[in-house]
Amino acid sequence: MALLAASPGATLAQGAPVPELGASLVQMALGLAAVIAVLLASLWAIRRLGAPRGSAAAMKVLGAAAVGPRERVVLVELGEQVLVLGVAPGSVTKLHELKRSELPQGHDASGQATPPGRSFASWLKQASEHRNAS
Repeated sequence: MALLAASPGATLAQGAPVPELGASLVQMALGLAAVIAVLLASLWAIRRLGAPRGSAAAMKVLGAAAVGPRERVVLVELGEQVLVLGVAPGSVTKLHELKRSELPQGHDASGQATPPGRSFASWLKQASEHRNAS
């Protein structure tokens, strides 16, 4: 009993909890809420600052296909134009340019038309076979 009475600020009456415990829990909850608020504000700022602006907003990557360990062929929509780009470490090369309407649409297993980005691999294969046949 002497040990319980010796602690400063702790008064125990009929098994009631120590009042400091409630205050520390409230303080901890407020601190956690502040950390979560800062995290959410940071995420919002990153999303806001990372959004493309100006001419970059009009650019959209439709698809990509790996042609080597570090090389890719990428289909990029820029307004009504679609660019086929060869991308390798340290270089980007325009391989072909076509209109959006010229881009073939594939079909998925259910027979419905897929967006051009999903059929890019098949389009690339068809285009390379057509080019090799010429």
